[in-house]
Amino acid sequence: MAKFFIERPIFAWVVALFIMVVGAVSITQLPIAQYPPVAPPAIVVSAVYPGASAQTLEDSVLSVIEREMNGATGLLYMESVAQSNGTGSVTISFEQGTDPEMAQVDVQNRLSRATPRLPSAVTQQGVKVDKSASNFLLFSLLSSSNPDWDVVRIGDYASRNVVPEIQRIEGIGQVQLFGSEQAMRVWIDPAKLEGFQLSSAQVIAAIRAQNAQVSSGAIGDLPGIAGQGITATVTVRGQLSTPEEFGNIILRANTTGAAVRLKDVARIEIGGQTYATTARLNGQPAAGIGVQLSPSGNALAAATSVRAKMEELSKYFPEGMTYSIPYDSSNFVSISITKVAHTLLEAVALVFLVMFLFLQNWRYTIIPTIVVPIALLGTFATLLALGFSINVLTMFGMVLVIGIVVDDAIVVVENVERIMSEEGLPPKEATRKAMGQISGAIIGVTVVLISVFVPLAFFSGSTGNIYRQFATVMVASIGFSAFMALSLTPALCGTLLKPVEAGHHLEGKGFLPGLTEISPKAQNAMKAWWDACLTRLRATW
Repeated sequence: MAKFFIERPIFAWVVALFIMVVGAVSITQLPIAQYPPVAPPAIVVSAVYPGASAQTLEDSVLSVIEREMNGATGLLYMESVAQSNGTGSVTISFEQGTDPEMAQVDVQNRLSRATPRLPSAVTQQGVKVDKSASNFLLFSLLSSSNPDWDVVRIGDYASRNVVPEIQRIEGIGQVQLFGSEQAMRVWIDPAKLEGFQLSSAQVIAAIRAQNAQVSSGAIGDLPGIAGQGITATVTVRGQLSTPEEFGNIILRANTTGAAVRLKDVARIEIGGQTYATTARLNGQPAAGIGVQLSPSGNALAAATSVRAKMEELSKYFPEGMTYSIPYDSSNFVSISITKVAHTLLEAVALVFLVMFLFLQNWRYTIIPTIVVPIALLGTFATLLALGFSINVLTMFGMVLVIGIVVDDAIVVVENVERIMSEEGLPPKEATRKAMGQISGAIIGVTVVLISVFVPLAFFSGSTGNIYRQFATVMVASIGFSAFMALSLTPALCGTLLKPVEAGHHLEGKGFLPGLTEISPKAQNAMKAWWDACLTRLRATW
C-alpha cells in the first residue's frame, strides 16, 4: 500500500483532500449540543379535562392511556403527572436506540384505541402527542407598554401569531405558552341560579344548543325546477361572538312570554382561557413562550432560528409590544464548544512546536503537522455517518487524540531520515525501504490502540451514550492517522525531503541544534540527577 502511494503522490493528495472536503462539509451538517443524549427517548401525551380534580383526571384519563401503552415496542417505563387545574401528561420512555419517530407513531396508534373510552370533554379539547427534550432551550417573553394590552390579550396574540411560527422551525420539538388565550367566560351566580330554580347542567345545555354553527343550505339549488334562474346560499348566524349575544341566550321561557336569560344568572366577559400560569418580566406582567428542542435538533441552529424569527415577527407587533429572551441555554453550549475549540487549536500549536524543537527541520515538522487536520476532519465525517453530534465529549476526545495521531507520521519521517543519513539513499528510495521496515509496526500499534477504546463503545444505557461518542472519536482519529502514515506521509517524504549525505546527520536549524549529540559530561549530569530522584523516591516510600 505504501509503495503504491510513494509512486503516485498526486493520488495520495487527492485522497487526503477528499477526506478534508467531506470532513469540512460534515462540520456544517453535524448537530451541536453541550452533551450527548443521555436520557432515553421519551414521548409525552398531554390531556386537558376542564374542571376535573387531579384524582378524577388520573382515574378517568391518564390511567386509561397508560393501560393502552403497555406492550409498546421498546417501552422502558411510564410516568404520569395530574394537576389540580385539569391538565395532565404521561411521559413514555423507551429503550436507548429506539427511533423517536417510530415510537411516536406507535404511541399515536395505541392512543387511538384509548380515545373512545376518554370523557367527551377531553376528546373535545384534544389529546396531544409530542416528542421533545425534557429541558427548555430558551424562553421568550412578550410585554407591552400600551395599557390597553393586558396579559390575556398579549397571551392571545402570542398564541395566534408567535407560537405557530416558532413551532414550524426545524429542530423545535414543543412550544409552551406561559400565559392564556382569550376565551368567553361565563361566571355563574349560584344564588341567582337557585332563585330561578335552574341547574348548571341546564345552563351548559342551553349554551351548547344556541351557540352552534349549522349548515343552512341554499335556495334554488339542484335539482332545479323548470324556470329556476338563480341560486343563492343561505347564511345564518350560528356561533355567538360577543358577551351581549351570549347574555341573550334563553335558559327558560314560559307561555306568558317571560324568559330567563343567561345574563340574569351570570356575568359574561372576555377573559383568559386559563389562569393557571403567569409570567413577569422585571416585575411587569408578560406572556412567556418556552421552547423545547427535539431529540435530534441542533441547539445552536434552533436557537439562532428562533431569535431570527422573533426579530422578523417584531416588525409586525402592535404598537408598544416588545420581546426579550432572558434565558437561552444555547449560550452555554456555544461557550463550551468555543472553549474546547480554542483548546484544540492550542494543542495543535503545541504539538507543532514540540515537533519542531525535536525534529530540528521545517520540512520534517510540516509533514506530521499536515496529518493532524486530515485525521480530525475525517473523524467529523465519521461522526456524521454514525448520527452523532459535536459536543463537549467529542471535542475533548479530539484534544486528547492530537498527541496520538502525529506519532505514526513522526515514526515514518524519523525512519526515512535515519536511512538517508546512514546509507545516503535519495528520499524516494529511502522512503520505500523505511516503509518496508515499519509498515507492520504501524498497523500493529494502530490495532492495539484501537482495541483499547473499542470496548467503550459497547457499554449499554446512559453510560454507553457518554463513552460511545468519545470512543468513536479516538478510534476514527487513530484509524485515519494510520491510513495517512501509509499513504500521504510516505508520499510527502519522497517528494519534500532533501537528500542527506551518507554518514552525516541532518544539520539542526531550530532552537536546539545538535540536540541528538549529548556530551559525556551532560550524560553524567543527567545520570546523577536521575539517581538522586530515585534515592529521594525510595526514602519517601
